Amino acid sequence: MTRTRQTISVIGLGYVGLPTAATFASRGLQVIGVDIRQDAVDRIRSGQAHFIEPDLDIVLRAVVTSGNLRATTVPEPADAFLIAVPTPIREDRSADLSAVKAALASIAPVLKRGDLVIIESTCPVGTTKGAAEQLRALRPDLTFPDDTPESSDILLAYSPERILPGQTLRELIENPRTYGGLDHRSAVGARELYAVFATGPNRLTTAPAAELSKLVENAYRDVNVAFANELSLVCDALGLDVWSVIKLANLHPRVNILAPGAGVGGHCIPVDPWFIHEALPNHTPLIRTAREVNDNKPHFIAERVATIASRFRAPTIAVLGLAYKPNVDDLRESPALLIARQLADRQLGRLMIVEPHVSGLPAGLSGRDDVVLASLDEAVAQADVVAVLVAHDRFRGLDRGAVASKIVVDAAGLFSRAAEAA
Repeated sequence: MTRTRQTISVIGLGYVGLPTAATFASRGLQVIGVDIRQDAVDRIRSGQAHFIEPDLDIVLRAVVTSGNLRATTVPEPADAFLIAVPTPIREDRSADLSAVKAALASIAPVLKRGDLVIIESTCPVGTTKGAAEQLRALRPDLTFPDDTPESSDILLAYSPERILPGQTLRELIENPRTYGGLDHRSAVGARELYAVFATGPNRLTTAPAAELSKLVENAYRDVNVAFANELSLVCDALGLDVWSVIKLANLHPRVNILAPGAGVGGHCIPVDPWFIHEALPNHTPLIRTAREVNDNKPHFIAERVATIASRFRAPTIAVLGLAYKPNVDDLRESPALLIARQLADRQLGRLMIVEPHVSGLPAGLSGRDDVVLASLDEAVAQADVVAVLVAHDRFRGLDRGAVASKIVVDAAGLFSRAAEAA
């Protein structure tokens, strides 16, 4: 039987949690957004997002003004709790679930009979079952699906997000969703909740299957990008244009090689495959190798730029792009940022950073006399070496004549012969 849940609490107001909270609130539900960062909460209370996402500020202002979305630093009672906090990896590449565990601990005191708890954070297999064990220890007065299936006090499910930064609001609504419950009743409860706005295809499954499917999605993409990045190294050694070779290979009706780049960044692909490998290292040599190929690509690019720059007595290097992908301000796990920091640490000369989506240089680059944030035209005009690291749309209009006298290291394919022929 469908239960109407009027109050939703979203724990973690980042790139996933905040758009999700705003979307629920735009459908008339009362949403309590919770984040431990006071500066983020203050900004949301003013109707502004603390990161760039097209149209999010418009929706946010409307739902904050209407009172449908409130931001706070402490959880309050609600009918459903969505956990959307980060799950990074540690230096040893093991999963760091401290934020998930802290979020669960924070909601435990306000849980009541009939509540639904959904984990959206990308997690290793078994995390949802572990959440039930943690909550049971904190709230022995309540029952959970793994000890009383189909009749527990609390419903507990896993439903991973599938969104692309830059298109988040549309993809939240249209993309397929998977609802993995610790029991069938929990999976159905999750689907009923998201049906408020989710129109894409959906599937009910178990929590472990949903957890692994999310990891598999990103591992699949990582392996395919690794092939493209390895191919770029092969073409470099042979003196060939990798984008032209890929374009020719993709003429085959059953071949679809992805584009190489400076590496792989963002909050998912560089992290999630390690969750599978950590659990089953003897079964996942391909996943590990793909991660290593993609992790090594930024070092290859940095070395290439450094070698070229060493030809000049006091070189000026234009670094085009810091974000992990085109047309966003997201620097998480960005290979371009790693390259820029490595070049700065080598003190090769002057770095002129061009990143149109940020207003200041991040840690590791700011506060240095030999690193400046510059406009595209200014940086290219003064540069001896131009390193193209991100294919931002704003870079595509760059006059090729402007770089004709420069040495260009193009990791994004903006100046490839394939691009010219397109």
